[in-house]
Amino acid sequence: MPRRRHFRAAEAALAVLLLTVGTACGSRLPESDFEHRERASPAQDRTPIRVGIVTSATSPVGGSAFTGPRDGAKAYFERLNARGGLDGHRIEVRECDDGGSGVGDNTCVHRLIDEDKVVALVATTVLDYAGASRVSHARVPDIGGQPIGAAYDTWPHLYGIYGSLAPRDGTTGWDGKQYGGTEVYRYFKREHGARTAAVVSYNQAASAAYARLVEQGLKAEGYKVVTEQVDFALPNFRAVAADLKEQGADLVFDAVDSHGNAQLCEAMDKAGVEVTAKVTNVQNWTSTVQDDYKDAPRCRNALWATGSSRNFEDVGNAAVREFRDATKGLRTHSQWQLEGWAAAKWFAAAAQSCAPQGITRACVDAHMNRSQDYTADGLLLPVRFERLAEPPKSRRTCLSVARWQDGRGWVSQGDMDRTCFDVPQLPYQQ
Repeated sequence: MPRRRHFRAAEAALAVLLLTVGTACGSRLPESDFEHRERASPAQDRTPIRVGIVTSATSPVGGSAFTGPRDGAKAYFERLNARGGLDGHRIEVRECDDGGSGVGDNTCVHRLIDEDKVVALVATTVLDYAGASRVSHARVPDIGGQPIGAAYDTWPHLYGIYGSLAPRDGTTGWDGKQYGGTEVYRYFKREHGARTAAVVSYNQAASAAYARLVEQGLKAEGYKVVTEQVDFALPNFRAVAADLKEQGADLVFDAVDSHGNAQLCEAMDKAGVEVTAKVTNVQNWTSTVQDDYKDAPRCRNALWATGSSRNFEDVGNAAVREFRDATKGLRTHSQWQLEGWAAAKWFAAAAQSCAPQGITRACVDAHMNRSQDYTADGLLLPVRFERLAEPPKSRRTCLSVARWQDGRGWVSQGDMDRTCFDVPQLPYQQ
């Protein structure tokens, strides 16, 4: 079934690098995951099931950049425990903050796997996943992690939230290259008639590399591409905004950090730049837009986000409504929180399938390895894990699209299960 992978790992890695320098069909739980069940394990065995969550909560990026998936996963487990646990067992969450360093990540992995003996890792979201090979060699399933680096397209036993088609034999992707589609660019071209796209970047290596990646995809879709580069230390966004207006850009993509985005939007508003869309990614799909872009109302209302999961504002959907009800105590909401919730839900489905014979690392991993088209009750586009010998030349891929509107928040644009395109798969390296 179709799913989306628009250079997702590269997008996340780029955002992280910029911020750093800047400062199944397998079994699943039914409609209610939380209902009382007949217990297959002996009545006297109520040992908690330990899971680990590694997050770069105190990384150089800042305290809130990586915590969304963790918070969503914890909310799911808390609700599951409040309603009796999983097959009568409480889920015991062991957290570890790796501080955003490779050394810290290895320390967390050692503690959780070797000392705490967790059954699985869930919703891993880290700046430098240096411990990935150790997780894989220990055969501990890592479920629903965010592909900030290349680990989820490199190692077996790691199951990223968006799936993977790569061999995952210890070498990244295919001969070191990963592949992603052009569906985002196709969407704006077909649905909104966009023809000219601008790509704004810093004169900094990671930023420039990602800008070239976006430019490659846009050109493959037939866009006229306008490139804009600013000095990282002293960015002149006013000059960029003036040129965007002169060039008549329909779309603006960026390879700059959140602070730079806000400055760019403010400059665009002051210059009177009007675009079809200022396009951002899933990491910035949050409820804080009103404050983040408070000085750029026109640009703010041109913000669009694309991803592979159902809009966290879609409370008309039962699965989203369940997530929002369980997280109503959180100060803010984000798409990454919803994806962390989905990751925890995925673990619960795998563990539930293992309950009759015992919830072990090996059993949970075997379930994950068979996962095909998992959707977390419709929260995710169908997720697959295959080991293709050759990279696909093209794929039918789908995407979730939302637009920010003051007073309404993020408004979904169409049905993500039907917003699908047959697009080429282009190589990239991180």
